[in-house]
Amino acid sequence: MYFAALLARTEDGWEASDTELDDVETLSDLADLAREASPDEDTVLVLIEQEDSWFGVVRIDGEEDPRIYVSDAAAAARSSYGELLLTDELLGREPGDDDPDLDALDLDGTEDGEDDDDDEADGAAGSAEAVPHGPVGDPGILDDLGVSEKELKSLSEDALTEIADALGASEVLETVR
Repeated sequence: MYFAALLARTEDGWEASDTELDDVETLSDLADLAREASPDEDTVLVLIEQEDSWFGVVRIDGEEDPRIYVSDAAAAARSSYGELLLTDELLGREPGDDDPDLDALDLDGTEDGEDDDDDEADGAAGSAEAVPHGPVGDPGILDDLGVSEKELKSLSEDALTEIADALGASEVLETVR
């Protein structure tokens, strides 16, 4: 079960609308959907939460590139909605870098007369998981809106409500929940 909402900042305050992500296939689609919620190119936040296992915030400011924060990349990677947010750039990968470069692998570690134990340590450091456990993205995404990096990283299971409270948008968010 997931929940997704758009919060658009207007001159009258925050306006919320729930949104279905079924037709959204890419981050660009999501950004376009968010931009449609604010014809004046004001700040729009896309808040996504999945079964209290992870949450994501996408910030769209006019025509700028979306800024993203995901609370737990590994949990989000198991979700089709999380996969929208976990771009190669966000994960620090080159596009299409899903497979290991077989030419760069040292398969047995003995060609240069090196000790096998040293190779295992080097290999472990170089083979970090493709999707890290824990937060990824821009933790300062909401700094200017009243949610510091430290606060964002320490949010509880009800993160979206806590974010909305800090923004002064809890009432409008609850109307679409």
